[in-house]
Amino acid sequence: MKRFIEGECRTQTTLLPESIDDYITDTNPVRVVDVFVDELDLGKLGFDGVEPAITGRPAYHPAILLKIYIYGYLNRIQSSRRLEKETQRNVELMWLVGRLTPDFKTIANFRKDNGKAIQSVCRQFIVLCQQLGLFSEALVAIDGSKFKAVNNRDRNFTSAKLQRRMEEIESSINRYLTALDTADRQEPAIAKAKSERLQDKIAALKAQMKALKDIEVELNKTPDKQISLTDPDARSMKTRGTGIVGYNVQTAVDTQHHLIVTHEVTNVGIDRDQLTSMAKQARTAMGVQDLTAIADRGYFKSEEILACHEAGITPLVPKCKTSSAKAAGRFDKADFIYDAENNEYRCPAGQRLIWRYSTVEREMKVHRYWSSCCQQCELKAKCTPGEQRRITRWEHEDVLDAMQTRLDQAPDSMRIRRQTVEHPFGTLKAWMGATHFLTKTLDRVSTEMSLHVLAYNLKRVMNLLGTTALMEAMVA
Repeated sequence: MKRFIEGECRTQTTLLPESIDDYITDTNPVRVVDVFVDELDLGKLGFDGVEPAITGRPAYHPAILLKIYIYGYLNRIQSSRRLEKETQRNVELMWLVGRLTPDFKTIANFRKDNGKAIQSVCRQFIVLCQQLGLFSEALVAIDGSKFKAVNNRDRNFTSAKLQRRMEEIESSINRYLTALDTADRQEPAIAKAKSERLQDKIAALKAQMKALKDIEVELNKTPDKQISLTDPDARSMKTRGTGIVGYNVQTAVDTQHHLIVTHEVTNVGIDRDQLTSMAKQARTAMGVQDLTAIADRGYFKSEEILACHEAGITPLVPKCKTSSAKAAGRFDKADFIYDAENNEYRCPAGQRLIWRYSTVEREMKVHRYWSSCCQQCELKAKCTPGEQRRITRWEHEDVLDAMQTRLDQAPDSMRIRRQTVEHPFGTLKAWMGATHFLTKTLDRVSTEMSLHVLAYNLKRVMNLLGTTALMEAMVA
């Protein structure tokens, strides 16, 4: 092997460095993990076992197991069994935990038993980012994304899916019964073999039908008429492609440095009721008074926009385009100009639509406006197929109008939102792999997500400040 870089002989005796610390450079990210955990008050954060028990076998300190998990999620190693192997062969992890090698059950139980405390650690790092002045713009983008749960779609049932599956089994049973009658008319030897095989299939289908009947009883007891057999908290959710069984993860991401300011794992498939809650959490985490929150039209809900306004949060959410009039080529509501001083609308033909009456719809007070000149109007065919074009206005419509004005004056808002909040989701899903979550139930999935978010934010800040500056800030 001439003219190539050659390795050393495997039988050659070598003198390794005397200290394992010599293997870890001063800028290695593992040193950041070590300093970060050592500076935490684990007892105050709620970790179990900070004070050792008087009797029994000595346990591992929570700091050791927390360091293992943070290191693992930073390096895309989420499985407790894989983490156990890494403690035995990974030099960085040996340095981090002093060559301790806890078994996988101890590692897994730590995550299971300290969920709330681990989530507090994630929030504690955001407090550090706030102290470092990384949230000066007070502008966040909010979005949600669906993450797969440990639950196959075949083990998730809704009323429609259950009924469809029962009909399929019933059809298969009838088809096999017909085939059984046909088999009885064949030669005895052939008929016996076919009959036994078909009867086995029929018996298996009847057993499946009985199991589905039992599931139907449990399904009717659930409030949302949905049940998952592997992960009871996972829910079937619509996506742009096919639906998945999983969780809807909400995040608020800082537009300046793209840090995940706050997050929440839900099993509600729609985002419409999440805007105010996420914006308030983001404002608290960032420690600011005035916050602007950008979200896509999936978050548009009049009550949520009003709630943000009353809470002192400035929302930027485009309206949903659901006008049937515009789809049919007629004038949209936006073509009618509201005159706040006279409480009336001006139509494209220049006529006045005056206030007629008020009513309550879906617990919202609305006003009705129309003109008496619609029958004689030359533009009626472009306006309405009815007798009059009637306009409905919510009593707090001025809040929505003000938000639309802000959107018109900031045309780049949706581009900023897309560039800010969608990249972290893509990064996290790439780290997780095809299976996404490894744990079950909402509480444990929330803990797992907190570890992913903490790892993401740690990497972001290390890239922004450098490992040395970040460690100095942690001990300051």
